[in-house]
Order: sequence, then C-alpha cells, then structure tokens
Amino acid sequence: MGRPGDIALNQRDLMVGASAAVALAATPAGAGAGAAPVGTDKPVTAKVSLTVNGQRREVELDTRTSLLDAAREHLHLTGSKKGCDHGQCGACTMIVDGRRINACLTLAVMHQGSEITTIEGLGQPEALHPMQAAFVKHDGYQCGYCTPGQICSGVAVLAEIKAGIPSHVTADLEAAPQVTEAEIRERMSGNICRCGAYSNIVEAMTEVAGRPA
Repeated sequence: MGRPGDIALNQRDLMVGASAAVALAATPAGAGAGAAPVGTDKPVTAKVSLTVNGQRREVELDTRTSLLDAAREHLHLTGSKKGCDHGQCGACTMIVDGRRINACLTLAVMHQGSEITTIEGLGQPEALHPMQAAFVKHDGYQCGYCTPGQICSGVAVLAEIKAGIPSHVTADLEAAPQVTEAEIRERMSGNICRCGAYSNIVEAMTEVAGRPA
C-alpha cells in the first residue's frame, strides 16, 4: 500500500486531468493557438427598415436589440417607457401593424417593413389625439410613467372592440362586443398603473368610445 502522500497526489492529478478534459470539450472545432476566446466575437448587426409614425426609418442594429431599445436609443423616441423590461407592466406598449404589443419583448429585426405607432405618432401637445385629450380631462394619469403605454393600448383596445374581437369576459362570442367597463378593464389588464388611476382611465376610454362616462 502506498503512502498517504501518494494518494493525495493521485487525487490531485485526477482533478487536473478532468479539468483539462472539460476545457478541451468546450473548445470549438478548429480553434487553436491564436484563436479568439469564446464569447468575444463582435455582435451580429443587420439593417432594419421600419415605418415609424408614418416616416420610413432605416437603422443598423445589433440583432439582439429589442424594438423598445431601437425606438428609444436609436430613433430617439423616448415616449415609450422601459418599466419592467419583462412584458409585465405594459409601459412600453406600441401599436405594430394595427395590434398592440409589448415592445420590450420583441426584437426590432422581426419587424422589417412593419408600420409602428408610438405615443409620439398619436398626437402632439398642439394636436392631441382624442385619447390623449380624454386622459387629460379625466386625470387618467398621476406620475405619468405608464401613460404612453396606457394610451397606446387604449387606442388599440377600442379598435379591437370595433373589429368584433372578443375578450375573456365577452359573454356572447357570436355577438359584437360592446364597450363596457368590464371589457375595458379586462382588455387593459396588461397595463399596470402603480398610482391606481384605473377608474379614471376607464372614464377616458368610455368617453372616446362615444358612450356616457
């Protein structure tokens, strides 16, 4: 039987050998001396053409860039807010090809040629969109951080109802959905207002829809 020191040496050699095997297995095929370390390659970029608020925009982006970051960081349209960046709060809501989406959850390169409307495209202070004006009238915001997403979503929600698209609370799927408080609250549930202005938002949307608030 060998000495205790021999056993320790053999264990150490085993660990060194195992580590070397793992490192070799992780090395890409064809990589040798002088090859760039794994993970240091340059980002892949692509040219993306979008129609944003009626204007054709072309930008070259890292293919990992979200639509939200493309708008804010590259097109300097900072109205759409980055809240949770996980698709849970709705602050980044934009209207893309007529449908509302969470812009933080989609890549800009996926929307080549799309028609995109941000809060800036709905209206400006001198010419407010009816939904913007209604939010002001009914105090549909407090801190205002979620407001761009709330307004974009509100405009799209009324368009969905007008198009006859049912929601989870639509009682009769064969009848056209109506603009009710239940429908509005259900459809707007993905837009979070931490200030709690929900009842005012419902009033604003109801007015825009042409029903008594």
